[in-house]
Amino acid sequence: MAIEFRLTLAGDIPLDRVAELAAPDATEKPALPGHTRLLSADLYEQCGYAVSITAGSNGYYDAEDDDDSRWEWEPDTYVNIGFRMRADDTSDKGIPTMLATIARILRERPEDAALVQDGNWLLLTRVDGILRKHNVALWYDEAFDGVLPGA
Repeated sequence: MAIEFRLTLAGDIPLDRVAELAAPDATEKPALPGHTRLLSADLYEQCGYAVSITAGSNGYYDAEDDDDSRWEWEPDTYVNIGFRMRADDTSDKGIPTMLATIARILRERPEDAALVQDGNWLLLTRVDGILRKHNVALWYDEAFDGVLPGA
């Protein structure tokens, strides 16, 4: 079983700049339907996950927010950074390394952002520079609280 996380940044951002922050060794792969480019890297050995980076337009995202309410977001343009990890890699390596990568991206990039787990649970948003955690019970360890800037 795999666990997937997706960090979405709003805006028309060059994929290569995002890859420098998320996965400097990412290589170009055949694009997915609806996307012009796909960069990916198999980082299971060193980081505990594989990463994919795509861009798109006319986005629509929804996820379960706190108290079973629905969160919706429709960025005009966006970049998705997908983190896929095996269930047995989540706590030891995958999640701590992923959160450090997400923190680096959020420090370096000013765009509005959202972090969603398994396409269903909203974990983090940044709107107008303000970070907010969602579904706090899904955060795996209180030790991760200090990893994300301002959260």
